[in-house]
Amino acid sequence: MTGMDNDTAQTTVKSRLDQNADCLSDEINWFASVVNHRMALHFDTVTEPSANGHDENTALPKAEVVSGTHPLATPPDLTGNAAVYAEFIRYYQLTSTERILLVLALLPHLQPQMLDVFFTVNKTLGRGYAEFGGIKGARHGGFIPTIETALFILAGTDLRQRFRMYQLFEPDHIFSAHGILMIEQGTGNEPFYSSVLSITDEYVDFFTTGNLRKPQFSMDFPAKRLTSNMNWEDLVVDEVTMQQLEDIRTWLQYGNTLYHDWGMRKILKPGYKALFHGPPGTGKSLTAALFGKLYNIDVYRVDLSMVISKYIGETEKNLEKVFKKAENKNWILFFDEADALFGKRTGINDAHDKYANQEIAYLLQRLEEYPGLVILASNMRNNVDEAFTRRLQSIIHFQKPQARERFRLWDNAFSPMCTKPSPEALERIAQQYELAGGSIINVVQYASLQALNRQETIITVEDVLKGIRTEYSKEGKTL
Repeated sequence: MTGMDNDTAQTTVKSRLDQNADCLSDEINWFASVVNHRMALHFDTVTEPSANGHDENTALPKAEVVSGTHPLATPPDLTGNAAVYAEFIRYYQLTSTERILLVLALLPHLQPQMLDVFFTVNKTLGRGYAEFGGIKGARHGGFIPTIETALFILAGTDLRQRFRMYQLFEPDHIFSAHGILMIEQGTGNEPFYSSVLSITDEYVDFFTTGNLRKPQFSMDFPAKRLTSNMNWEDLVVDEVTMQQLEDIRTWLQYGNTLYHDWGMRKILKPGYKALFHGPPGTGKSLTAALFGKLYNIDVYRVDLSMVISKYIGETEKNLEKVFKKAENKNWILFFDEADALFGKRTGINDAHDKYANQEIAYLLQRLEEYPGLVILASNMRNNVDEAFTRRLQSIIHFQKPQARERFRLWDNAFSPMCTKPSPEALERIAQQYELAGGSIINVVQYASLQALNRQETIITVEDVLKGIRTEYSKEGKTL
Protein backbone atom coordinates (compact mmCIF):
# COMPACT_ATOMS: atom_id res chain seq x y z
CA MET A 1 0.00 0.00 0.00
CA THR A 2 1.43 3.40 -0.96
CA GLY A 3 1.68 6.39 1.37
CA MET A 4 -1.30 7.97 -0.38
CA ASP A 5 -3.31 4.78 0.05
CA ASN A 6 -2.43 4.79 3.77
CA ASP A 7 -3.57 8.38 4.10
CA THR A 8 -6.82 7.57 2.31
CA ALA A 9 -7.47 4.55 4.54
CA GLN A 10 -6.75 6.55 7.70
CA THR A 11 -9.04 9.33 6.51
CA THR A 12 -11.80 6.79 5.82
CA VAL A 13 -11.42 5.27 9.30
CA LYS A 14 -11.42 8.72 10.89
CA SER A 15 -14.47 9.70 8.90
CA ARG A 16 -16.32 6.57 10.02
CA LEU A 17 -15.37 7.14 13.66
CA ASP A 18 -16.44 10.79 13.41
CA GLN A 19 -19.78 9.76 11.91
CA ASN A 20 -20.35 7.28 14.73
CA ALA A 21 -19.38 9.86 17.38
CA ASP A 22 -21.60 12.61 15.92
CA CYS A 23 -24.59 10.28 15.63
CA LEU A 24 -24.22 8.97 19.18
CA SER A 25 -23.73 12.53 20.51
CA ASP A 26 -27.06 13.58 19.00
CA GLU A 27 -28.73 10.48 20.43
CA ILE A 28 -27.26 11.09 23.89
CA ASN A 29 -28.37 14.73 23.87
CA TRP A 30 -31.87 13.57 23.00
CA PHE A 31 -31.69 11.02 25.83
CA ALA A 32 -30.73 13.85 28.22
CA SER A 33 -33.78 15.85 27.18
CA VAL A 34 -36.02 12.84 27.82
CA VAL A 35 -34.51 12.33 31.28
CA ASN A 36 -34.82 16.03 32.16
CA HIS A 37 -38.43 15.91 31.03
CA ARG A 38 -39.09 12.87 33.22
CA MET A 39 -37.41 14.55 36.21
CA ALA A 40 -39.50 17.67 35.71
CA LEU A 41 -42.66 15.58 35.65
CA HIS A 42 -41.57 13.59 38.68
CA PHE A 43 -40.72 16.63 40.80
CA ASP A 44 -42.35 20.04 40.80
CA THR A 45 -39.10 21.51 39.45
CA VAL A 46 -35.71 20.11 38.60
CA THR A 47 -33.16 21.68 40.93
CA GLU A 48 -30.86 18.68 41.24
CA PRO A 49 -27.96 17.95 38.80
CA SER A 50 -29.28 17.58 35.26
CA ALA A 51 -28.71 14.71 32.87
CA ASN A 52 -26.04 16.66 31.01
CA GLY A 53 -23.65 15.90 33.84
CA HIS A 54 -23.24 19.52 35.04
CA ASP A 55 -24.22 20.92 38.42
CA GLU A 56 -25.91 24.17 37.39
CA ASN A 57 -29.48 24.80 38.45
CA THR A 58 -31.81 23.71 35.65
CA ALA A 59 -35.14 24.47 37.26
CA LEU A 60 -37.98 23.82 34.84
CA PRO A 61 -41.60 24.42 35.89
CA LYS A 62 -43.66 21.25 35.72
CA ALA A 63 -46.56 23.04 34.01
CA GLU A 64 -44.27 24.23 31.21
CA VAL A 65 -43.00 20.71 30.60
CA VAL A 66 -46.48 19.22 30.53
CA SER A 67 -47.70 21.76 28.01
CA GLY A 68 -44.78 21.17 25.64
CA THR A 69 -44.07 18.33 23.22
CA HIS A 70 -42.70 15.24 24.92
CA PRO A 71 -39.07 14.80 23.71
CA LEU A 72 -39.63 11.05 23.42
CA ALA A 73 -41.76 11.80 20.38
CA THR A 74 -38.96 13.73 18.63
CA PRO A 75 -35.86 11.54 18.40
CA PRO A 76 -33.01 12.55 16.04
CA ASP A 77 -33.82 11.83 12.39
CA LEU A 78 -31.41 9.10 11.29
CA THR A 79 -32.62 8.92 7.70
CA GLY A 80 -29.61 8.69 5.42
CA ASN A 81 -27.18 8.79 8.36
CA ALA A 82 -24.18 6.57 7.52
CA ALA A 83 -23.13 5.90 11.15
CA VAL A 84 -23.17 2.27 12.26
CA TYR A 85 -25.62 3.07 15.06
CA ALA A 86 -28.01 4.75 12.61
CA GLU A 87 -27.86 1.79 10.23
CA PHE A 88 -28.58 -0.53 13.15
CA ILE A 89 -31.63 1.52 14.21
CA ARG A 90 -32.98 1.53 10.66
CA TYR A 91 -32.32 -2.18 10.11
CA TYR A 92 -34.24 -3.24 13.21
CA GLN A 93 -36.77 -0.39 12.89
CA LEU A 94 -36.39 0.46 16.56
CA THR A 95 -38.97 2.68 18.22
CA SER A 96 -38.19 5.74 20.36
CA THR A 97 -38.62 3.74 23.57
CA GLU A 98 -36.27 1.02 22.29
CA ARG A 99 -33.70 3.64 21.35
CA ILE A 100 -33.85 5.17 24.84
CA LEU A 101 -33.28 1.71 26.31
CA LEU A 102 -30.29 1.15 24.02
CA VAL A 103 -28.69 4.50 24.89
CA LEU A 104 -29.24 3.87 28.60
CA ALA A 105 -27.25 0.62 28.33
CA LEU A 106 -24.52 2.33 26.27
CA LEU A 107 -23.95 5.34 28.52
CA PRO A 108 -21.80 3.62 31.21
CA HIS A 109 -19.38 2.82 28.37
CA LEU A 110 -19.52 6.16 26.56
CA GLN A 111 -20.40 9.03 28.92
CA PRO A 112 -21.01 7.64 32.43
CA GLN A 113 -21.39 11.14 33.89
CA MET A 114 -24.68 11.48 32.02
CA LEU A 115 -26.28 9.13 34.55
CA ASP A 116 -25.00 10.98 37.65
CA VAL A 117 -28.42 12.61 37.95
CA PHE A 118 -29.71 9.28 39.29
CA PHE A 119 -27.36 9.57 42.27
CA THR A 120 -29.66 12.36 43.54
CA VAL A 121 -30.28 11.86 47.27
CA ASN A 122 -33.75 11.71 48.74
CA LYS A 123 -33.22 14.22 51.55
CA THR A 124 -36.18 12.86 53.49
CA LEU A 125 -34.74 9.36 53.67
CA GLY A 126 -31.05 10.20 53.35
CA ARG A 127 -30.55 7.75 50.49
CA GLY A 128 -31.16 7.48 46.76
CA TYR A 129 -34.61 7.35 45.21
CA ALA A 130 -35.84 3.73 44.98
CA GLU A 131 -37.73 4.52 41.77
CA PHE A 132 -34.45 5.39 40.01
CA GLY A 133 -33.17 1.82 40.40
CA GLY A 134 -29.51 1.28 39.54
CA ILE A 135 -26.49 0.01 41.42
CA LYS A 136 -22.93 1.12 42.16
CA GLY A 137 -20.29 -1.04 40.50
CA ALA A 138 -17.22 -2.56 42.15
CA ARG A 139 -14.80 -0.66 39.87
CA HIS A 140 -17.07 1.54 37.79
CA GLY A 141 -17.44 4.87 39.56
CA GLY A 142 -20.66 5.82 37.85
CA PHE A 143 -24.29 4.75 37.99
CA ILE A 144 -25.07 1.32 36.53
CA PRO A 145 -28.69 1.20 35.32
CA THR A 146 -31.20 -1.51 36.07
CA ILE A 147 -34.50 -2.31 34.40
CA GLU A 148 -36.11 -0.13 37.08
CA THR A 149 -34.08 2.82 35.78
CA ALA A 150 -35.43 2.27 32.26
CA LEU A 151 -38.99 1.91 33.52
CA PHE A 152 -38.71 5.19 35.45
CA ILE A 153 -37.45 7.07 32.38
CA LEU A 154 -40.11 5.60 30.10
CA ALA A 155 -43.10 5.38 32.45
CA GLY A 156 -42.43 7.32 35.64
CA THR A 157 -45.06 6.25 38.18
CA ASP A 158 -47.72 5.53 35.56
CA LEU A 159 -48.51 1.84 36.14
CA ARG A 160 -50.38 1.43 32.86
CA GLN A 161 -47.43 2.75 30.90
CA ARG A 162 -45.03 0.72 33.05
CA PHE A 163 -46.88 -2.50 32.24
CA ARG A 164 -46.75 -1.69 28.52
CA MET A 165 -42.96 -1.33 28.77
CA TYR A 166 -42.54 -4.83 30.23
CA GLN A 167 -42.51 -6.33 26.73
CA LEU A 168 -39.11 -4.68 26.12
CA PHE A 169 -37.56 -7.15 28.57
CA GLU A 170 -39.17 -10.36 27.35
CA PRO A 171 -36.86 -13.15 26.09
CA ASP A 172 -38.40 -12.97 22.60
CA HIS A 173 -37.81 -9.23 22.24
CA ILE A 174 -35.07 -8.48 19.73
CA PHE A 175 -32.76 -7.10 22.42
CA SER A 176 -32.69 -10.40 24.32
CA ALA A 177 -33.31 -12.78 21.43
CA HIS A 178 -30.38 -11.36 19.43
CA GLY A 179 -28.03 -11.01 22.38
CA ILE A 180 -27.86 -7.21 22.17
CA LEU A 181 -28.77 -6.37 25.76
CA MET A 182 -28.16 -8.52 28.80
CA ILE A 183 -30.29 -8.78 31.91
CA GLU A 184 -28.24 -9.83 34.93
CA GLN A 185 -30.53 -11.01 37.68
CA GLY A 186 -29.47 -10.79 41.28
CA THR A 187 -29.52 -13.56 43.84
CA GLY A 188 -32.32 -14.57 46.16
CA ASN A 189 -35.83 -13.27 45.74
CA GLU A 190 -35.03 -9.73 44.61
CA PRO A 191 -37.52 -8.26 42.11
CA PHE A 192 -36.79 -9.09 38.47
CA TYR A 193 -36.92 -5.42 37.52
CA SER A 194 -34.00 -4.67 39.83
CA SER A 195 -31.83 -6.71 37.42
CA VAL A 196 -28.83 -4.91 35.93
CA LEU A 197 -29.30 -3.80 32.33
CA SER A 198 -26.15 -3.94 30.21
CA ILE A 199 -25.03 -4.16 26.60
CA THR A 200 -22.61 -6.73 25.23
CA ASP A 201 -19.01 -5.64 24.57
CA GLU A 202 -19.37 -6.58 20.92
CA TYR A 203 -22.10 -4.01 20.37
CA VAL A 204 -20.23 -1.30 22.25
CA ASP A 205 -17.36 -1.80 19.79
CA PHE A 206 -19.75 -2.07 16.87
CA PHE A 207 -21.51 1.23 17.57
CA THR A 208 -18.26 3.11 18.28
CA THR A 209 -15.57 1.72 15.96
CA GLY A 210 -17.74 -0.15 13.50
CA ASN A 211 -16.00 -3.44 14.31
CA LEU A 212 -17.15 -6.40 16.38
CA ARG A 213 -14.65 -7.40 19.06
CA LYS A 214 -13.57 -11.04 19.08
CA PRO A 215 -14.26 -12.60 22.49
CA GLN A 216 -11.19 -13.35 24.59
CA PHE A 217 -10.51 -16.87 25.83
CA SER A 218 -11.30 -16.93 29.54
CA MET A 219 -13.41 -18.65 32.17
CA ASP A 220 -16.29 -16.46 30.97
CA PHE A 221 -15.77 -17.70 27.40
CA PRO A 222 -13.96 -21.08 27.41
CA ALA A 223 -13.40 -21.28 23.65
CA LYS A 224 -10.55 -20.32 21.33
CA ARG A 225 -10.81 -19.12 17.75
CA LEU A 226 -9.70 -21.79 15.29
CA THR A 227 -7.90 -20.60 12.15
CA SER A 228 -5.66 -22.00 9.44
CA ASN A 229 -3.21 -20.61 6.88
CA MET A 230 -4.22 -23.39 4.50
CA ASN A 231 -7.01 -23.23 1.92
CA TRP A 232 -9.82 -25.61 1.05
CA GLU A 233 -7.81 -26.88 -1.94
CA ASP A 234 -5.08 -28.02 0.48
CA LEU A 235 -7.44 -30.39 2.32
CA VAL A 236 -6.62 -34.01 1.48
CA VAL A 237 -9.29 -36.60 2.28
CA ASP A 238 -10.75 -39.55 0.39
CA GLU A 239 -13.55 -39.05 -2.16
CA VAL A 240 -16.36 -40.33 0.08
CA THR A 241 -15.37 -38.01 2.91
CA MET A 242 -15.05 -35.06 0.54
CA GLN A 243 -18.53 -35.69 -0.85
CA GLN A 244 -19.97 -35.66 2.65
CA LEU A 245 -18.10 -32.44 3.42
CA GLU A 246 -19.60 -30.91 0.28
CA ASP A 247 -23.03 -31.51 1.81
CA ILE A 248 -22.04 -29.31 4.76
CA ARG A 249 -20.66 -26.70 2.35
CA THR A 250 -24.02 -26.67 0.61
CA TRP A 251 -25.80 -26.08 3.92
CA LEU A 252 -23.42 -23.27 4.86
CA GLN A 253 -24.16 -21.60 1.54
CA TYR A 254 -27.91 -22.17 1.27
CA GLY A 255 -29.12 -23.13 4.76
CA ASN A 256 -30.53 -19.68 5.56
CA THR A 257 -32.32 -19.56 2.22
CA LEU A 258 -33.92 -22.93 2.87
CA TYR A 259 -34.86 -22.10 6.45
CA HIS A 260 -36.16 -18.56 5.97
CA ASP A 261 -36.87 -17.78 2.30
CA TRP A 262 -38.39 -21.19 1.56
CA GLY A 263 -40.33 -21.16 4.82
CA MET A 264 -38.93 -24.49 6.06
CA ARG A 265 -38.49 -23.17 9.60
CA LYS A 266 -41.94 -24.62 10.31
CA ILE A 267 -40.61 -28.11 9.64
CA LEU A 268 -36.83 -28.08 10.11
CA LYS A 269 -34.91 -27.62 13.33
CA PRO A 270 -32.42 -24.73 13.14
CA GLY A 271 -28.75 -25.26 12.44
CA TYR A 272 -26.67 -28.19 11.28
CA LYS A 273 -24.95 -30.77 13.50
CA ALA A 274 -22.16 -33.09 12.37
CA LEU A 275 -19.87 -35.69 13.90
CA PHE A 276 -16.30 -36.04 12.61
CA HIS A 277 -14.74 -39.28 13.77
CA GLY A 278 -11.41 -40.91 13.02
CA PRO A 279 -7.80 -41.20 14.21
CA PRO A 280 -5.84 -38.12 15.31
CA GLY A 281 -4.14 -36.11 12.56
CA THR A 282 -6.65 -36.96 9.83
CA GLY A 283 -7.93 -33.40 9.31
CA LYS A 284 -10.94 -32.99 11.59
CA SER A 285 -9.82 -29.71 13.18
CA LEU A 286 -8.40 -28.44 9.89
CA THR A 287 -11.70 -29.06 8.11
CA ALA A 288 -13.60 -27.07 10.74
CA ALA A 289 -11.17 -24.16 10.37
CA LEU A 290 -11.40 -24.28 6.58
CA PHE A 291 -15.20 -24.18 6.64
CA GLY A 292 -14.91 -20.91 8.52
CA LYS A 293 -12.27 -19.52 6.18
CA LEU A 294 -14.24 -20.52 3.11
CA TYR A 295 -17.41 -18.69 4.20
CA ASN A 296 -15.86 -15.98 6.40
CA ILE A 297 -17.38 -17.45 9.58
CA ASP A 298 -15.59 -17.47 12.93
CA VAL A 299 -14.85 -20.96 14.24
CA TYR A 300 -14.43 -21.54 17.98
CA ARG A 301 -12.96 -24.67 19.52
CA VAL A 302 -14.64 -25.22 22.90
CA ASP A 303 -12.09 -26.08 25.60
CA LEU A 304 -13.82 -28.94 27.38
CA SER A 305 -11.21 -28.97 30.15
CA MET A 306 -12.62 -25.60 31.26
CA VAL A 307 -16.24 -26.61 30.64
CA ILE A 308 -16.64 -29.95 32.37
CA SER A 309 -16.99 -29.76 36.13
CA LYS A 310 -17.50 -32.39 38.80
CA TYR A 311 -19.91 -30.05 40.56
CA ILE A 312 -23.57 -30.49 39.74
CA GLY A 313 -24.87 -27.80 37.43
CA GLU A 314 -21.49 -26.18 36.69
CA THR A 315 -20.95 -27.90 33.33
CA GLU A 316 -24.22 -26.51 32.01
CA LYS A 317 -23.38 -23.04 33.31
CA ASN A 318 -19.99 -23.12 31.59
CA LEU A 319 -21.52 -24.31 28.33
CA GLU A 320 -24.24 -21.69 28.53
CA LYS A 321 -21.54 -19.01 28.45
CA VAL A 322 -20.42 -20.30 25.06
CA PHE A 323 -23.88 -20.79 23.55
CA LYS A 324 -25.12 -17.44 24.87
CA LYS A 325 -22.13 -15.63 23.36
CA ALA A 326 -22.49 -17.50 20.08
CA GLU A 327 -26.21 -16.84 19.61
CA ASN A 328 -26.99 -14.78 16.50
CA LYS A 329 -23.29 -14.65 15.57
CA ASN A 330 -23.41 -17.49 13.02
CA TRP A 331 -20.27 -19.00 14.56
CA ILE A 332 -19.16 -22.57 13.95
CA LEU A 333 -18.72 -24.37 17.29
CA PHE A 334 -16.17 -27.18 17.31
CA PHE A 335 -16.11 -29.66 20.20
CA ASP A 336 -12.83 -31.57 19.95
CA GLU A 337 -12.55 -34.87 21.84
CA ALA A 338 -16.28 -34.61 22.30
CA ASP A 339 -16.47 -38.00 24.03
CA ALA A 340 -15.78 -36.23 27.33
CA LEU A 341 -19.01 -34.28 27.04
CA PHE A 342 -21.18 -36.23 24.62
CA GLY A 343 -19.96 -39.73 25.51
CA LYS A 344 -22.11 -42.69 26.46
CA ARG A 345 -23.60 -42.71 29.95
CA THR A 346 -24.06 -45.71 32.18
CA GLY A 347 -27.27 -46.73 33.88
CA ILE A 348 -28.73 -44.78 36.78
CA ASN A 349 -27.08 -46.06 39.96
CA ASP A 350 -26.93 -42.94 42.10
CA ALA A 351 -27.81 -39.26 42.21
CA HIS A 352 -24.84 -38.31 40.03
CA ASP A 353 -25.89 -40.73 37.29
CA LYS A 354 -29.39 -39.32 37.44
CA TYR A 355 -28.00 -35.83 37.10
CA ALA A 356 -25.87 -36.94 34.15
CA ASN A 357 -29.09 -37.71 32.29
CA GLN A 358 -30.35 -34.22 33.08
CA GLU A 359 -27.07 -32.90 31.68
CA ILE A 360 -27.70 -34.83 28.44
CA ALA A 361 -31.18 -33.33 28.24
CA TYR A 362 -29.67 -29.84 28.54
CA LEU A 363 -27.05 -30.56 25.85
CA LEU A 364 -29.66 -31.98 23.50
CA GLN A 365 -31.84 -28.93 23.92
CA ARG A 366 -28.94 -26.53 23.38
CA LEU A 367 -27.73 -28.39 20.30
CA GLU A 368 -31.18 -28.42 18.76
CA GLU A 369 -31.69 -24.71 19.42
CA TYR A 370 -28.35 -23.52 18.05
CA PRO A 371 -28.90 -22.04 14.57
CA GLY A 372 -25.34 -22.45 13.30
CA LEU A 373 -23.01 -25.34 12.50
CA VAL A 374 -21.91 -27.50 15.44
CA ILE A 375 -19.17 -30.08 14.87
CA LEU A 376 -18.43 -32.85 17.37
CA ALA A 377 -15.06 -34.54 16.89
CA SER A 378 -14.16 -37.94 18.32
CA ASN A 379 -11.58 -40.65 17.66
CA MET A 380 -14.30 -43.29 17.74
CA ARG A 381 -17.88 -42.99 16.51
CA ASN A 382 -19.16 -45.48 19.06
CA ASN A 383 -17.89 -43.30 21.92
CA VAL A 384 -20.64 -40.73 21.32
CA ASP A 385 -24.00 -41.27 22.98
CA GLU A 386 -26.79 -42.34 20.62
CA ALA A 387 -29.02 -39.60 22.02
CA PHE A 388 -26.74 -37.16 20.18
CA THR A 389 -25.98 -39.18 17.04
CA ARG A 390 -29.73 -39.50 16.31
CA ARG A 391 -29.89 -35.73 15.99
CA LEU A 392 -26.91 -35.32 13.67
CA GLN A 393 -27.34 -34.47 9.99
CA SER A 394 -23.89 -35.86 9.10
CA ILE A 395 -21.60 -38.51 10.53
CA ILE A 396 -18.31 -38.34 8.63
CA HIS A 397 -15.42 -40.75 8.94
CA PHE A 398 -11.92 -39.29 8.58
CA GLN A 399 -9.86 -42.37 7.88
CA LYS A 400 -6.09 -42.52 7.69
CA PRO A 401 -5.07 -41.44 4.18
CA GLN A 402 -4.39 -44.12 1.61
CA ALA A 403 -1.27 -44.15 -0.59
CA ARG A 404 -2.77 -41.74 -3.16
CA GLU A 405 -3.80 -39.21 -0.50
CA ARG A 406 -0.48 -39.65 1.33
CA PHE A 407 1.43 -38.77 -1.84
CA ARG A 408 -0.61 -35.55 -2.21
CA LEU A 409 0.11 -34.69 1.41
CA TRP A 410 3.85 -35.27 0.96
CA ASP A 411 3.94 -33.36 -2.30
CA ASN A 412 2.17 -30.30 -0.87
CA ALA A 413 3.88 -30.17 2.53
CA PHE A 414 7.35 -28.87 1.64
CA SER A 415 8.39 -25.23 1.46
CA PRO A 416 8.84 -23.73 -2.02
CA MET A 417 12.22 -22.47 -0.77
CA CYS A 418 13.66 -25.99 -0.58
CA THR A 419 14.42 -28.78 -3.03
CA LYS A 420 12.29 -31.70 -1.93
CA PRO A 421 12.82 -35.38 -2.81
CA SER A 422 11.75 -36.42 -6.31
CA PRO A 423 8.11 -37.32 -7.01
CA GLU A 424 9.18 -40.94 -7.49
CA ALA A 425 10.86 -41.02 -4.09
CA LEU A 426 7.87 -39.40 -2.42
CA GLU A 427 5.54 -41.88 -4.11
CA ARG A 428 7.58 -44.80 -2.74
CA ILE A 429 7.51 -43.26 0.74
CA ALA A 430 3.73 -42.73 0.46
CA GLN A 431 3.24 -46.38 -0.56
CA GLN A 432 5.45 -47.79 2.16
CA TYR A 433 4.66 -45.76 5.28
CA GLU A 434 1.15 -45.32 6.66
CA LEU A 435 1.04 -41.92 8.26
CA ALA A 436 -1.79 -39.50 8.96
CA GLY A 437 -1.63 -35.94 7.68
CA GLY A 438 -0.55 -34.52 11.04
CA SER A 439 2.31 -37.00 11.26
CA ILE A 440 3.45 -36.18 7.73
CA ILE A 441 3.64 -32.48 8.67
CA ASN A 442 5.78 -33.40 11.69
CA VAL A 443 8.15 -35.40 9.47
CA VAL A 444 8.45 -32.56 6.95
CA GLN A 445 9.30 -30.14 9.76
CA TYR A 446 11.97 -32.51 11.08
CA ALA A 447 13.50 -33.08 7.63
CA SER A 448 13.46 -29.36 6.79
CA LEU A 449 15.29 -28.50 10.02
CA GLN A 450 17.90 -31.16 9.23
CA ALA A 451 18.61 -29.46 5.89
CA LEU A 452 18.74 -26.00 7.48
CA ASN A 453 21.16 -27.32 10.11
CA ARG A 454 23.50 -28.31 7.24
CA GLN A 455 23.11 -24.81 5.79
CA GLU A 456 21.41 -26.40 2.77
CA THR A 457 18.07 -26.12 1.00
CA ILE A 458 18.14 -29.69 -0.32
CA ILE A 459 16.03 -32.17 1.66
CA THR A 460 17.16 -35.74 1.13
CA VAL A 461 15.23 -38.98 1.32
CA GLU A 462 17.39 -39.87 4.33
CA ASP A 463 16.17 -36.71 6.09
CA VAL A 464 12.61 -37.82 5.51
CA LEU A 465 13.26 -41.38 6.69
CA LYS A 466 14.88 -40.08 9.89
CA GLY A 467 11.78 -38.01 10.48
CA ILE A 468 9.56 -41.05 9.93
CA ARG A 469 11.64 -43.04 12.45
CA THR A 470 11.18 -40.24 14.98
CA GLU A 471 7.43 -40.16 14.34
CA TYR A 472 7.14 -43.95 14.58
CA SER A 473 9.08 -44.00 17.87
CA LYS A 474 6.44 -41.74 19.44
CA GLU A 475 3.90 -44.50 18.76
CA GLY A 476 6.24 -47.29 19.88
CA LYS A 477 6.80 -48.46 16.28
CA THR A 478 9.97 -49.17 14.31
CA LEU A 479 10.70 -48.98 10.58
